[in-house]
Amino acid sequence: MPPLLSSQSVALVTASSAGLGAATAKVLASSGVRVVVNYFSSPEKADSLVKELEQLDSKTAAEKPQTPRFIAIQADVSQKSELIRLVDESVAAMGRLDLVVSNHGWTRIRNFYDLDENVDESDWDRCFNMNVKSHLFLFHAARKHLEKSGGSFITVASLAGVKPSGSSVAYSVTKAAQIHLVKSLALIAGPIRVNSVSPGVLMTDWGKQFPQSKIDSVTARSPLKRIAIVEDVAQQILCLANSSSTTGTNSVLDAGLSV
Repeated sequence: MPPLLSSQSVALVTASSAGLGAATAKVLASSGVRVVVNYFSSPEKADSLVKELEQLDSKTAAEKPQTPRFIAIQADVSQKSELIRLVDESVAAMGRLDLVVSNHGWTRIRNFYDLDENVDESDWDRCFNMNVKSHLFLFHAARKHLEKSGGSFITVASLAGVKPSGSSVAYSVTKAAQIHLVKSLALIAGPIRVNSVSPGVLMTDWGKQFPQSKIDSVTARSPLKRIAIVEDVAQQILCLANSSSTTGTNSVLDAGLSV
């Protein structure tokens, strides 16, 4: 069976001006997909990425008459109204929507094993809003467009949602809830395919906040003696988007740490 995504397809990738979101946008563009880059506070990074995507586009303009092929849209994904606007503007500009990669999230680094550090109510509220509710609201806003295109919705969760661990208890618990949300949406919203990916530590700007001792420890305990890389996660997202038989799954990419 040929890939489901084509040169006609449009993907919206949230929080995609850098890190995993940018890597995902590049993988999609290299596969011929049109991409909406979402950013919050870095228009320069978003515009630079759009230019890079144009260079990665694998087919000629003659074969792809749709314009534009790549755009950047600013939106605060912590706000329901902004998520609705983001979807509406994406479809208005691109004409359709085939894939949403709900890549955003939030955490504050705490000592996971110190309960006193993990009872800050604002941490819990913001984690739940960004790691659970915002993905629900984005899916709800995109649902009618994904139904029309036979598309899919993929969220970026975390190994912390599979195995209690990570930057904080609030982050770990809400990432587990995010994975459960994916399974719930897969049951509710078929034939839209809804899946998640759960990477371990990634060396994005966020991952670089961890002390080197933690990275070394994770690497040593992993069967592959390495950590996941953003390119591997982006390729898994592409694989899920092109699978007509996969829904309600959570793909763990952690170099075997959770085995």
